[in-house]
Amino acid sequence: MNALEQTNEIKVLISAQEIQKKVWEIAEKLNEKYGTNEELTLICVLSGSVIFFSDLVRCLKMPTKLEFIKVSSYENSLTTGIIKEVLFNLPNLKEKDIVIVEDIVDTGITAKYLIDRITKDFHPKSLCFVSLFDKKCTRKIDVHPDIYGFDIGNKFIVGYGLDYDGYYRNLPYIGYIE
Repeated sequence: MNALEQTNEIKVLISAQEIQKKVWEIAEKLNEKYGTNEELTLICVLSGSVIFFSDLVRCLKMPTKLEFIKVSSYENSLTTGIIKEVLFNLPNLKEKDIVIVEDIVDTGITAKYLIDRITKDFHPKSLCFVSLFDKKCTRKIDVHPDIYGFDIGNKFIVGYGLDYDGYYRNLPYIGYIE
């Protein structure tokens, strides 16, 4: 079955309206935490979080700087457990308030790696890890987002930036295939 045929089998788990409401709620938590006067550096973890990141930054009220990194631990739909840095070129972030924006925390391997690496190498003033989805049931490392949107059960989800083999990122909702 090809990707186009599978699109017809995708079931909606979270609607586009529910996602937008949750993005706004996450932004409000960040606005309350940091206020409107403090500069905030947001780091987008490519590629899955780019849509969430774009919607989120438009809801923030403080001055922001945007940075992008790309790491991977997946091959097709399976995690390898090994982090590969594809793009990791950040400016001096010492004593900056930093928010890492991720699409989903699954095993926790990538989240832990990013938190440790940015803390050790960049010595931020503060570090907040935000994820739209938290998949606690598959956690291998005890790490948790500071702020998250939805607790996802043991479903492989696609849409709103999340993919299967590069497809479905453009869906405005979160879906799954049974």
